[in-house]
Amino acid sequence: MKTLILHSLVFTLIVGWLGGCGSDQDQQTESDEEKGELQEELKVASWSQHITEQTNLLVDEEKSFFREQGIDLTVIPGQGGGDAIKNILTGKADVAFTDPGSLFFALDKGEDLRVIYNIYPQNVFNVVALKESGITKPADLKGKKIGVYSLSSGTRQNLLILLNQVGLTEDDVDIVETGLLNFAPLMQGKVDATAATDTGLFIGKQKSLGEVNVMEVKDHLNFPSDLFVVTEDVFQQKKGQLQKFLTGYRNSAAWMMKSPEEAAKLAQEYTTDGKDIENNMEIIKLRNKSSVSSLTEKKGLGTIDTEKLQRAADTYKQLDLIDKSLNMEEVVNTELLPAK
Repeated sequence: MKTLILHSLVFTLIVGWLGGCGSDQDQQTESDEEKGELQEELKVASWSQHITEQTNLLVDEEKSFFREQGIDLTVIPGQGGGDAIKNILTGKADVAFTDPGSLFFALDKGEDLRVIYNIYPQNVFNVVALKESGITKPADLKGKKIGVYSLSSGTRQNLLILLNQVGLTEDDVDIVETGLLNFAPLMQGKVDATAATDTGLFIGKQKSLGEVNVMEVKDHLNFPSDLFVVTEDVFQQKKGQLQKFLTGYRNSAAWMMKSPEEAAKLAQEYTTDGKDIENNMEIIKLRNKSSVSSLTEKKGLGTIDTEKLQRAADTYKQLDLIDKSLNMEEVVNTELLPAK
């Protein structure tokens, strides 16, 4: 009898142990399946370091905008829009977070690229002059000394576009390369005006810039500031992944608009420049504002205004910034945009 009980007990323990192993195996299988959902890796090459205005792109560990779409996202920092384009041309990344100028330069060299999403439909560039200068409109810039970040920067390109819109050329002004700290020369009287961005102007005001007159490029030619761009090969080969990525990005942008306070707090952890939460809030508000337009309100975030992009490309050609006439209808593709 004792032997029978002992055998029964041993049998029960073995069954229980096997059942436990089966449970562990099931859990492991489920874990593997969950991991499988994240195996679609996608790399985005940014034009910048990990900065506050891109918080929505950087917090997937916390918010899972891309993981929920089955995308394992990596954001590669860069040193300008041209750097982002270079990274997709060399295969180091799938998507470039870049500016129209860098796109036009690459297309001018014969690169086969596609624009798939309009990140910031509002142009964020401007030219700033101190109140006491008497410079209130672009026409007043004639004969003046104007600072730009560098001669290859978006500040110079957008300055030339602003001048072009009022009948002036580069020969009508004196362009001075001032570096990223371009408001210091303005405050010191070394230049009469300086070309900048909305976030750059905000930072300048934080450093006692004083009262200024601001001439915004968007008031004259409102073309996008940044776009998502891919090579034709990646577009054809990874349509499913790209569509999932764009859905995740649109969701992340909508979140940052709805929850700027939360985004400002997360920026402290996930960005290189986000130590001050109040500054983060103001920068995020500026980027939220530049992410929408009358067209995106009708058709959804990311909608591409091909006509405005074409006008910008035509102006670059007119300014001899590029040699070729570009047809943006052949470059823009909206089929991967998520439904509104």
